[in-house]
Amino acid sequence: MLSPAQRPRKSPLPFVFVSVAMTADGKITTANRNVEAFSSPRDREHMLELRAQADAVMAGARTVDLNPITMGPGGKAYRLDRVRRGLSEYNLRVVVSGSGTLDPRAELFGSTFSPIIVLTTERAGLRRLEALRRQAQEVRVCGESEIDFEQAFRWLREKWNVRRLLCEGGGELNDALFRAGLAHELHLTICPRIFGGRQAPTLSDGRGQLNLSGATMLELKSSKYHGDELFLVYRVKQSFSKARAHGPGCRMPRDFR
Repeated sequence: MLSPAQRPRKSPLPFVFVSVAMTADGKITTANRNVEAFSSPRDREHMLELRAQADAVMAGARTVDLNPITMGPGGKAYRLDRVRRGLSEYNLRVVVSGSGTLDPRAELFGSTFSPIIVLTTERAGLRRLEALRRQAQEVRVCGESEIDFEQAFRWLREKWNVRRLLCEGGGELNDALFRAGLAHELHLTICPRIFGGRQAPTLSDGRGQLNLSGATMLELKSSKYHGDELFLVYRVKQSFSKARAHGPGCRMPRDFR
């Protein structure tokens, strides 16, 4: 058996921060997912400010398929801000799809300013993997049926030098990261609207926790008002080691696309 000193050292994990805008009743879109943006122009500026701090921006397949997004850094001022921070002018773009079912007509694939990386699993199958490789610069299989996010994030750090990773949802992807203990910070905008609807997606959907002891604990770092919106920043108190102690929680639910 190898001693601790002889074991190969694991690459550090990226710092992961999650950005979400939600209504006063906790919804991130309507039940029919027909609302693209409901926050203020200031919140959209805030989103680009966060992107300017990230090596890579990540979103789930449904978010990419249903929204006309490119996941880019925005205009020249934001790109210059990135360069001043020592980052590349354009951020990497990461899409998560456990089954490999991404719409090749999604607006994301029409923009070529930076590499697109797809994280998926073996259940995507050879045909879907081949199709994805025609659309993305790299496709990484991270598990048999569920995405192993710890493995995926270490690979992003090793291969693509991703030190800061911004997650922009949706709710199932957020949930997987919180349950895994892999999210470090939450940037939350509360908007003065109520959507309602039992089926409307929330900030953290997916499998969730079954009891209070499994809840992700947050510590408020800052709060600001702008008009009728509230901008909150939370530090995630639950550590990765604690999540590992509760069992294998760093994998994507099977039903996540």
